[in-house]
Amino acid sequence: MSEVPRVSKTAFPAASHVLGSKLDSIPFSPFHLGMIFVLGLVALVDGYDGSMTGTLLVLAKKPLHITPGEIRLLAVASSFAACVGGFTAAAISDHWSRRTVMLLGVAAINFFTLLIPLVQSGEQLIAIRLLTGLAIGFAASAPFPIAAELMPAQHRRTYGAIYEMMLASSFTLVPLVGFMVAGNPNGFRLLALPAVLGLFVVPALVFLLIPESPRWHLRRGNCGDAITIVNRIISRSGNRVAPLTAAALGDSAAPIPEQLPSFSTLFHRGQLRWTVVGVLSLVCAQVSFFTISILLPKALIDQGAAVTLSFGLSSLVFLASIPGKGFTGFLMEVIGRRWTIAYCLAGSLPGLVMMAEAHSAGGYATVVFVAGALITGFTVLSTFPAVRVYLSEQFPTALRGRGQYFGESCGRFGAGVLAPFMLEPYTGSPVIFFGTLAIIASIGAFVPILFGRETIGQLETVTEGAPKLA
Repeated sequence: MSEVPRVSKTAFPAASHVLGSKLDSIPFSPFHLGMIFVLGLVALVDGYDGSMTGTLLVLAKKPLHITPGEIRLLAVASSFAACVGGFTAAAISDHWSRRTVMLLGVAAINFFTLLIPLVQSGEQLIAIRLLTGLAIGFAASAPFPIAAELMPAQHRRTYGAIYEMMLASSFTLVPLVGFMVAGNPNGFRLLALPAVLGLFVVPALVFLLIPESPRWHLRRGNCGDAITIVNRIISRSGNRVAPLTAAALGDSAAPIPEQLPSFSTLFHRGQLRWTVVGVLSLVCAQVSFFTISILLPKALIDQGAAVTLSFGLSSLVFLASIPGKGFTGFLMEVIGRRWTIAYCLAGSLPGLVMMAEAHSAGGYATVVFVAGALITGFTVLSTFPAVRVYLSEQFPTALRGRGQYFGESCGRFGAGVLAPFMLEPYTGSPVIFFGTLAIIASIGAFVPILFGRETIGQLETVTEGAPKLA
């Protein structure tokens, strides 16, 4: 049996660069396409379960006799619990494998969602959404560290675009299903049934088709496992590049695990700036997404629209984000992550203003609102292929799992809890509701341009070459 190389702390950066270069050299293949498909299914199923809140607010209110106070709690329960789950996952990520954390989250999300048909009161529904949110905190952030470390650098935009398009499809599907079951008193129960797919099919596909991260194994000193996984990927990709050898990583005798830096390193000098820029960029993009996802059906009804029309218009916003995310994925490699984020957030301002002022257009109000919804969906709701990849690329391998979970949890708390909670009393005022979203988007457009760095390139070159963190 060949001897496993020892990777010392001084040799590690060179070994990580070699391994990263080998992964980036693998041509795009059916293996990568299958990985994108499986992680896209994770997005489709988890996005469907996670974005139910706005539709549940409308469909379950009358059958369960939900009070106004319970409505407000239900609006933020899932997102608040997802923050708790995300911070918990942030503490264990990088210690546990990315795939394990995601598998736990995916299975738990769909299990709890399948309990919705059994609820008999508003309190029970809130409790189930809290449990679902805890699971979402584990699952929602994991696909991006996984893909960032397995996809070749030149194809991370392809992954980001397709993943987010699948996610947008789930957001489009939820109000569409809500429209179809709106006349049924058990419609909110029927809404939960697609979680059967997520519970029994998707976890199995993740376990069978998504490998562990070789970069993660290398950090832990498991050089033999890292080499085996890389060469398995090369084999599944058609053996179009030479296998990775032990000699390429080093020629010493035994592996020495690289000690993980503490969680507080996210806020140390040399890393704090990138943590803050990544999180702020995500928050400013997510405020529009979460507010529209959670409150738009209710806001349109409060502003005088019919229930079915509110679901139709909500679905239209997310429908526009499907091609928008494809365009964002293309653009982020042409003009860079930062300028793409700026384009998406600044480009949404005309759409948000049109949605805010549509009520003043008289007989053309619906036309103006639809045009604004299409612009908004194609821009700010399409930011995520860029902004979530950008967040993941702010951190070195030793911090990537914890940094991604921490950033997404902060984003979810600010955008998915505070913003909807504060805006819920003002859903009847289109100027306040959409105007607030426009102000936050205009701020976010400048954060990565003024304070961020461009992160296109090999992960090790972008992140491991920063001031030493461990």
